[in-house]
Amino acid sequence: MSYAGKNLRYLRKLRGWTQEECANKLKVKRSLIGAYEEERAEPKLEVQKILCDIFKISFEDLLLKDMSNAKGTNYLEQRRKLKMVASGSAEIQLVPVKAAAGYLAGYADPDFLDELNTFTLPMLAPGHYRAFEIIGDSMLPTPSGSVIVGERVEDMEDVKNSNTYVVLSKNEGVVYKRIMKNNRAKNKITLVSDNPQYEPYNVNADEVLEVWKAIYILQKANTVQRWDVNSLAGMVNNLQEQVSSLKKKFN
Repeated sequence: MSYAGKNLRYLRKLRGWTQEECANKLKVKRSLIGAYEEERAEPKLEVQKILCDIFKISFEDLLLKDMSNAKGTNYLEQRRKLKMVASGSAEIQLVPVKAAAGYLAGYADPDFLDELNTFTLPMLAPGHYRAFEIIGDSMLPTPSGSVIVGERVEDMEDVKNSNTYVVLSKNEGVVYKRIMKNNRAKNKITLVSDNPQYEPYNVNADEVLEVWKAIYILQKANTVQRWDVNSLAGMVNNLQEQVSSLKKKFN
């Protein structure tokens, strides 16, 4: 018995595709997708190959395994978890600057995420991580071009004031900032730069799509800006004054 048709239907729905969209991906007519899923026809070999390439599965898995019956979780997620266990490290998807513009539209799209390069860091505990390349001087002394490795924050209640996070929002896209929560206006958060030349600004909480707590900062050697003691002390004092002022406003 072949599960190809049943698995095609499951995988299509997993991606949120219509039959028309799936047909375009597989380079067949929409009517054929219905025939495959209703098991009135068996996908041709070239169609099976495209399907296996898209979902990164084997012919054996496509034909012989019922992917929709995966004991409480989807089949692809199980495979990812098995890969993580086998490697002994969490796999981290890297969002470089050139992909940041597309990340706002593709952050929840498995196709987009599958195209990102990945790496591992052996010091990380099991978890859900992503890495973002930052550009600009708003977070100095963290230099432009640094990569921020973040752990996914599922609940905004877990966000700690003054800690650094990568924030994805509808209007701002991807930014790396310190977060200040407003106890008086819980529908807003304030994003603060480490470089005091940049003013804090507010973002509506309902516009925030993702928050990643900064765990590690990766940067090239000799790229950290050198500061004399007086300049560094002035920057720290300025930043402390900003944070203190914001705390007074919020509390």
